[in-house]
Amino acid sequence: MHHVPDANHPPHTARPVEAVLFDFHGTLAQVEDPLTWVVAAAAACGRELDRGKATILADRLLTAGRAGGPMPYRVPPQLAEYWADRDLYEHSHRAAYTGLASTVHTDVEGLADALYDRLLRPDGWLPYPDTEPTLRKLHDAGIKIGVVSNVGFDIRPHFAAWGLDSLVDSFVLSFEVGRTKPDPAIFLRACGLLGADPERTLMVGDTPADAGAVNAGCSVLVIPAAEAGRANGLAATLSLAGCP
Repeated sequence: MHHVPDANHPPHTARPVEAVLFDFHGTLAQVEDPLTWVVAAAAACGRELDRGKATILADRLLTAGRAGGPMPYRVPPQLAEYWADRDLYEHSHRAAYTGLASTVHTDVEGLADALYDRLLRPDGWLPYPDTEPTLRKLHDAGIKIGVVSNVGFDIRPHFAAWGLDSLVDSFVLSFEVGRTKPDPAIFLRACGLLGADPERTLMVGDTPADAGAVNAGCSVLVIPAAEAGRANGLAATLSLAGCP
C-alpha cells in the first residue's frame, strides 16, 4: 500500500545547520596572481624584474608546480617523498614547493625560498569578496564556523591579518592533525571541536577532497574556485545554512 505523507509532517524535513566547515584555498581565499607573486618574490631578493621576464618566469614556475596553483607537470623523483607528505609536515611542504621552483632556471638568487615565503604572508593571498560577509552572517546567526584545510603551514595569522579570526571558531589543519581530506577523520575532528553533530554540519569547498565530508555524515556544497578577487559563489552557503 502506497503511503501518503501527512501534510503536517513533511517526510524530508532538513535538520537545521548548526555548523559550517570551510575549505581555505579556493574557497575562502586565493593566492595572488602569478605575475605579482614572481615580481614581489624577486623584489624580496633585491631584484627588479621587467614585466616580460616576470611573465615568462611565472609561466615556467606554474608548470613546475606552485602551492595554490595547478598540479605540477612532473614531480622529480628526489621530491616524491616530500610531495607525498606535503600536507602532513611543515618541512615537507616547504621542501616540496621550493624544490619544484628550483627546477626552473633563474638568475635571481634565493628566489625559490622567496616565492614560498609569499605563501606565509597574508598579503600573498586575497580573501574572496564574499568571504567576510558570508562568515559574518553565519557568525551573527549563531552558526559555528570551522576551517578545514589540507595545508603545510599555519593559516591562522592570515585570518588575524584580515580581521576574520573572530569569525572562525576552530581551525583543523592537516599538518597539525596528521590527517588529510578526504579522510572522514579530519571532518569528524572539526565537528568535534565545534561540538556539532555531523548530520547538522555543512562542508563547503571546491574539490572532490572536500566532498569527502559526506562519508563523515556531513552535507556538502562544492563551488568552483575563482581567480583572486573574483566572486566565487560563496554566498550560496547562507541559504543552505538557513540564513536569511
